[in-house]
Amino acid sequence: MPKVSVIIPVYNVENYIERCLNSALNQTLQDIEIIVVNDGSTDSSKEKIENYMQKYEGKIKYLEKENGGLSSARNFGMPHATGEYIAFLDSDDYIELTAYEEMYNLAKKEDADMVECDFIWEYPNRKKQDIGVIYFGKKEMIEKARVVAWNKLIKREIIEENKIEFPTGLRYEDVEFFYKLVPYLNKVSFVKKCFIHYTQREDSLANTQNTKTKEIFTVLDNVIFYYKEKNLYDEYKQQLEYTYTRLLLCSSLKRMCKIKKKNERKKLLNQTWNNLNTKFPNWKKNEILRKKNLKNLYMKSVNRITYKFYCCILRICLTH
Repeated sequence: MPKVSVIIPVYNVENYIERCLNSALNQTLQDIEIIVVNDGSTDSSKEKIENYMQKYEGKIKYLEKENGGLSSARNFGMPHATGEYIAFLDSDDYIELTAYEEMYNLAKKEDADMVECDFIWEYPNRKKQDIGVIYFGKKEMIEKARVVAWNKLIKREIIEENKIEFPTGLRYEDVEFFYKLVPYLNKVSFVKKCFIHYTQREDSLANTQNTKTKEIFTVLDNVIFYYKEKNLYDEYKQQLEYTYTRLLLCSSLKRMCKIKKKNERKKLLNQTWNNLNTKFPNWKKNEILRKKNLKNLYMKSVNRITYKFYCCILRICLTH
């Protein structure tokens, strides 16, 4: 059994795939499995992957499928993983060469179900470190964790036994995947090093905002339904309410303010406010909001009037 299986979904990334594969194939961890899922690429990605398959004979498990999106490609790759731990690496990103060795060694040392590292936002002209907080327990995990899948090692048996998958056809797939995973993670460890280089492309799906931005509502509803279905909702209600509030009033709101078409933008901003106050009418009484920090201070200041004001200011800042 390999120590780590790395799943790399690929779709039309001919300008990035070589850098990504170089970083994965030259890891200092020797007992590693690289699974490349070609999600129906129409550019030269396949040819470049084939060159690496020849150069690194036997080191790449190559899979090919019709285009179905990032979630579909990750889900397609997971049943082929045989490693003790699974890692997800996006094909336009790359990783430091000691990353998986250091993360795996810590996982074994601390008997961790998941190991998380920090990462670097790589813009065309600058870089920014993303240093996460260390959280303790599942409730803090829901409240504080960064929900991206690609800066983590996760025990494969936990994913498989609980049938955790990424939602297909939706954006914000990492949000749903991660929050469904949380109840089964009893021990999380942290390597406080920036191992992942998170490439920012203007043409990437994550940076393109339109009506599909509203899929955050569906993803969050799926998470809440899952916790209710598994009889976990009452235990984690405060954390789920807080997370729902934080995502809609912070990161999601910023994305919606980037939508260029005024009518679409206005409709989704109204829907955001209505959804929050319909799903959680008493969200302002959430006990986690009592914690003193700038984000909570901002959220507590939001009401029907200030919400519109903040949206206008945010829109102005994002377009200038």
